[in-house]
Amino acid sequence: MEAKNQHTVFLVMDIQIGIVKRLTDSKSFINRAAKAIALARKKQIPVLYVVVGFRPGLPELSDNNKSFAAAKEQYAKINMDEFMTIHPDLSKHPDEITVVKKRLSAFSGSDLEMLLRAKDIQHLILTGISTSGVLLSTIREAADKDFRITVLSDCCADQDEEVHRILMTKIFPRQADVTTLDEWEKL
Repeated sequence: MEAKNQHTVFLVMDIQIGIVKRLTDSKSFINRAAKAIALARKKQIPVLYVVVGFRPGLPELSDNNKSFAAAKEQYAKINMDEFMTIHPDLSKHPDEITVVKKRLSAFSGSDLEMLLRAKDIQHLILTGISTSGVLLSTIREAADKDFRITVLSDCCADQDEEVHRILMTKIFPRQADVTTLDEWEKL
């Protein structure tokens, strides 16, 4: 008999030092994300981390990319290793994989799809920062790649609360199951 969560992975996206500090209420968000990660482990769902980061000199960032070109000067001034560090309160286990991406989607410029296909993953459970960035882009691409998707709405954050709400209630349900941490815990 096949295990219930055998083809599932829990993706923790962009919950890294350099991005968490942009949130106004990071403490409660981190607490919910940490609880969700612990629950995934309890449910025997592998946890995989995705971070955004760049090489010294930022050769991956094109001036044609409006989002990243605007931040290029800012990225050039920061310590990228520190920026990419997963928030310590998430208690990442040493055997859990971290994928480095180069764009908004967790798939773009990373080996995420190869890792998922190698483990026959069919269902992605998503959490992360920001709803209008990594979540929107990853959900769209994952849906096009025929993954089943679940989003933990209260374990995602965006600097614009209205955008977060609209995406969670009107856009994401077209391609993903949107639920809360408490509802997911009961499944």
